[in-house]
Amino acid sequence: MSSDILNNVADQVALLNSTVTLVVSIVWYLLLVIAQWRIFSKAGKAGWLSLIPLVNMFTFFKITTGSGWKMLLTLIPIFGEFYILYVYSYKLSKAFGHGAGFTLGLLFLNPLFNLILGFGSSQYVGVR
Repeated sequence: MSSDILNNVADQVALLNSTVTLVVSIVWYLLLVIAQWRIFSKAGKAGWLSLIPLVNMFTFFKITTGSGWKMLLTLIPIFGEFYILYVYSYKLSKAFGHGAGFTLGLLFLNPLFNLILGFGSSQYVGVR
């Protein structure tokens, strides 16, 4: 009898844990979507473009490099990863008037620094 109660409690704790994890994940995802929308808006682009896969990537490259077609460079193995990780982070940082420290933040804590760009006081200064 007591093992049934313990199993029931364990099941309830697991369900609560799963529910909390799901809610936190959904809230985090929505915050990132809203931040990306705001980044697009700050750069003078329609925010809803951030919701469409590939279009959002094309628009992000247009914001950071001036040419959306540079996103095709990401298809080249190894080089594409380098481009996305380093050059893209640097150019996004510069497009919003930030320096090397912000670039490192984008590299290592990307979601957090995207929230800072979207919700913070950063202003789009254009491609440099």
